[in-house]
Amino acid sequence: MKYIVLVGDGMADYPIPELQDMTPLQAANTPNMDFIAKHGMNGTAKTIPDSMTPGSDVANLAILGYDPLKYYSGRGPLEAGSIGVALDNDDIAFRCNLITEKNGMLADYSAGHITSEEARVLIQAVDGELGNGCKFHAGVSYRHLLVMNRGEKAVCTPPHDVVGQSINEVLPRGDDAEILIQLIRASRPVLEMHEINEKRRKNGKNIANLIWPWGQGRVPNMPEYRELFGISGSIISAVDLLKGIGKYAGLNIINVPGATGYLDTNFRGKAEYALESLKDRDFVFVHVEAPDEAGHMGNIDAKIRAIEDFDEKVVGTMLNELGAYGEHRIMVLPDHPTPISIRTHTRDPVPFAIYSSNKRADFVDRFDEFAAREGIFGLVDGHMLIKLMMKSSPA
Repeated sequence: MKYIVLVGDGMADYPIPELQDMTPLQAANTPNMDFIAKHGMNGTAKTIPDSMTPGSDVANLAILGYDPLKYYSGRGPLEAGSIGVALDNDDIAFRCNLITEKNGMLADYSAGHITSEEARVLIQAVDGELGNGCKFHAGVSYRHLLVMNRGEKAVCTPPHDVVGQSINEVLPRGDDAEILIQLIRASRPVLEMHEINEKRRKNGKNIANLIWPWGQGRVPNMPEYRELFGISGSIISAVDLLKGIGKYAGLNIINVPGATGYLDTNFRGKAEYALESLKDRDFVFVHVEAPDEAGHMGNIDAKIRAIEDFDEKVVGTMLNELGAYGEHRIMVLPDHPTPISIRTHTRDPVPFAIYSSNKRADFVDRFDEFAAREGIFGLVDGHMLIKLMMKSSPA
């Protein structure tokens, strides 16, 4: 039996007036996800516990079968694992964005989706100037890593949650915050007039003129997939935190050429590499960030396009080829909603659909937030989804 999980990050949404009160999932053309819903079994999943911040780290940890209340220790350590940064027991790892500040406001959580090549030079410059007692590591695009042995108790705000707000009002607060505030402010003179940013400024692009640490934590203690489920598997994502979860879970990390974590990602390539992986492994988890990015942008058209690309190029490619792999089960779902109206994550339950080659089905005929509520599985805890897919029965 082959098991496939396809995650369209942030696909779920609220009804939008401009779409005649439909969600982007309802408005998009999604014949392949609709096929899975119509010929499979459906439900909704609570991937974010009530006590936890609604983030992709928590949600995807749950979807992979790990109870976040037991195993989640912070976003930073997951990203550290993905880029091969070994953490000591007393290390605190932070996700560290490159952001754009304009007129005292947090204008862009991604510095215009700065390229990895540009960002690497900037992070190296920051580390050279500020890396006394801490260490900055370059990641992908605007997503980087800060490691030190302080700051664990600071209350840090994800930058994508506070776009358009005053920097001074959303700085880290509470115990241990001052060291982080000092680093944020000290990064400006290093970054503001750097030649990379001068070129971006001349080209009309947002500059990366501040660092923004958040999502801190210590190295997690997670059992591997073979121990939990007795299967081998792979994970495909352009996002470091997903790769980090995969590493701690003992999954094979597959890097797909052209996978960017943005709207221009190599959708079809992710499916093709997933199919190749299934030739000698039992399980593959494919994560696509694009719908989430569109949600953070508040761009309705971009979100619909990202959902349709996910449906056609990822879900469709998998469905067209899986018949050659014998018995299989495939689950499709968002990890969390990223509603256009608020441009950030929520902890609302998400729709999911499970298709099995034995063709057991309920009476749902399309894949969206509202149709899934009528599914046979009802509402389930997110960390139970993998077991549910393996059993593929509501009983």
